[in-house]
Amino acid sequence: MVLLHVLFEHAAGYALYAVKEVEDIGMLLPQVEQSVLSIGKFNSMVSLAAFFPFKSAQAALENMNAISEGVVHADLKLFLETNLPLSGKKKAVLGVSDAKIGAALQEEFSLSIQTGGVVAEITRGVRLHFHSLVKGLTAQAASKAQLGLGHSYSRAKVKFNVNRVDNMIIQSIALLDQLDKDINTFSMRVREWYGYHFPELIKIVPDNSMYCRLAQLIGNRKELSEESLESLEEVVMDSAKAQAILDASRSSMGMDISPIDLINIERFSDRVVSLAAYRLELQEYLRSKMSQVAPNLAALIGEVVGARLISHAGSLTNLAKYPASTVQILGAEKALFRALKTRGNTPKYGLIFHSTFIGRAAAKNKGRISRYLANKCTIASRIDCFSEVPTSVFGDKLRSQVEERLSFYETGDVPRKNVDVMKEAVKEATDVAAEIKRKLEKKEKKRKKREKKLQELEANDENGDAEVENGEADTSIVKKKKKKQAAEELGVQAEETPAAENGADTSAKKKKKRKSEAVEVEAEEAPATDNGAEETDTPAKKKKKRKTETMDTAPAEEAPEAPVSEKKKKKKESADE
Repeated sequence: MVLLHVLFEHAAGYALYAVKEVEDIGMLLPQVEQSVLSIGKFNSMVSLAAFFPFKSAQAALENMNAISEGVVHADLKLFLETNLPLSGKKKAVLGVSDAKIGAALQEEFSLSIQTGGVVAEITRGVRLHFHSLVKGLTAQAASKAQLGLGHSYSRAKVKFNVNRVDNMIIQSIALLDQLDKDINTFSMRVREWYGYHFPELIKIVPDNSMYCRLAQLIGNRKELSEESLESLEEVVMDSAKAQAILDASRSSMGMDISPIDLINIERFSDRVVSLAAYRLELQEYLRSKMSQVAPNLAALIGEVVGARLISHAGSLTNLAKYPASTVQILGAEKALFRALKTRGNTPKYGLIFHSTFIGRAAAKNKGRISRYLANKCTIASRIDCFSEVPTSVFGDKLRSQVEERLSFYETGDVPRKNVDVMKEAVKEATDVAAEIKRKLEKKEKKRKKREKKLQELEANDENGDAEVENGEADTSIVKKKKKKQAAEELGVQAEETPAAENGADTSAKKKKKRKSEAVEVEAEEAPATDNGAEETDTPAKKKKKRKTETMDTAPAEEAPEAPVSEKKKKKKESADE
């Protein structure tokens, strides 16, 4: 009796199904195909033996990557070891949908693997009813898991550097070609339009963009004078041409033009000038992009020709896959098929004809140098495509080799061997790559430091806000304490001031003290009723009383001086007598 187990890989986890009556099912394949559609009949044939859910999306991605590469993951190995009956009377057979992973499992566990036939039909049924066969798993959760794993798997497969995307090169070179055509068409329209008014300017200034700038500057030719000579020289960059334009404007055969027509011509020429300026910016952008994506190809054959090769091939990877014979005639497909059809001579070069090397070679050596150049272009494109750190060292060395080959065709000087040149290039490239990596590491460290500082600043700001809130509560307590301290200091000062006054008594102060003592004595002698009356007195009455009391105490104080005055009186009386 054969015991068949079917392994099913899902985004949620691994599932192992035990199949009942394997022989009968194998005999009746059409019935199996029909029973797969109904969950009731399918449950009678297949039962879930074990299920291993993935712990996280990262674990699911790792397992799926291992399965796609035909490698047995540690999770899958553990799952099968624990749940698959490897030893026993019944011979265990494992059904797998993919033959690649089946071969890896056979090597790992040394058991018989079955693929296709009844296993494919059962796998189809499991895929259809998976959410019903596993408890606690809904169809919505299963579809979400599949969608998330599909996105992460695709993202992991499409690993590319954002700075080395060749799509931007393809688009920019196409736009550059389109701009060349449009600027040429528009400048011809400006020449024809402004030529009605100033036809002599076309012969003096043949350049399109310069002509448009002059049409914008001059406007009405009758308004040109000696004062505008300097501005003309700035545009034309030649004093003789500027003087020729001035002389031609004075004796021009052109028709007069209305102001509204002149405004339209100036506006259109302004658009053409802005397009020409944008074309220069786009060419600079293409140059910088080529130095990032394909520096060796750009150093060998130039940025524009290299970009045209990449655009024609579809991508840098496709160009790297092409042989040198294909790169040589890339762009000359029509001529090639026409030559094959008419049994004529096939073309010797395609897009690489625009490089300077083929133009510099003699007519008899053009085919030879184009073949050699195509060979070096394929080497440069492969280095650019598959190197981790982009450097232009190999491109410079390959360019020097092409230069040597050109001189060999002309003078017969023997060029250096390719092996020696490549050894030098490898040494230089390793040094440059190490330097670039070191700079990148420094930048990464600086970036991390900045992030840490920003995080610390944010944390300090949060703490500062909390301290401000606590500080507002504390300030009220501090203010109360300060008020108490101030009150205590005032009390101490009040106690200290009488002591200071006592230390420096004057005669006036003694008199005041005596008066206050007298008042106290009288207050003690006064009856309690008087005290009650005094309590009801107003502040004004109290002042009057105090005055009277002081007046009364004055004679009492002068009492000891009375005998002296009487003696004086007696002396006066005796003197009078």
